[in-house]
Amino acid sequence: MPFVDALTTILDPTLPLTVPEWEEWGNPLHDEEVYRYMRSYTPYENVAAAQYPAILATTSLNDTRVHYVEPAKWVARLRDTVTNDEVERPILLRTEMVAGHGGRSGRYDAWKQYAWELAFLMDQVGVG
Repeated sequence: MPFVDALTTILDPTLPLTVPEWEEWGNPLHDEEVYRYMRSYTPYENVAAAQYPAILATTSLNDTRVHYVEPAKWVARLRDTVTNDEVERPILLRTEMVAGHGGRSGRYDAWKQYAWELAFLMDQVGVG
C-alpha cells in the first residue's frame, strides 16, 4: 500500500503508528526542520505539472497501517496536476473493499489481485 501522504499521517498523533514512528522519522509537530525535510520528499506534497508514467495505486479499505485516503488523495492530485495523456498514461486507483494492509488474503484472491496488476503492467509495455 503506498505511503504517499506520510507528512499528514505523521502529523496525527492519534493514529496508532504515528508516535512510535517519530523515533525513526522525527517529530514534525515539534521540529520545523523535520517538517520541512519531510515535506520536501513526500509524494503527495511533491506532485508537479509534468509527464508521469502510468500509475496504478492500490489500496485496501481495511488497512490499519496506511489509510485508503492517502492513495485516493494522491491519485486525485495527480489527475488534477500532471500533463499526461489520460489514455496513453492513465492514473488509476484500485481499492480492495475487504482487504487489509497486505492486500487480499487467501491464495486465489491474492493471485487474482496480482494477475490484475500484471495485466496493467503488460498493457503499459505493449504486451498482449
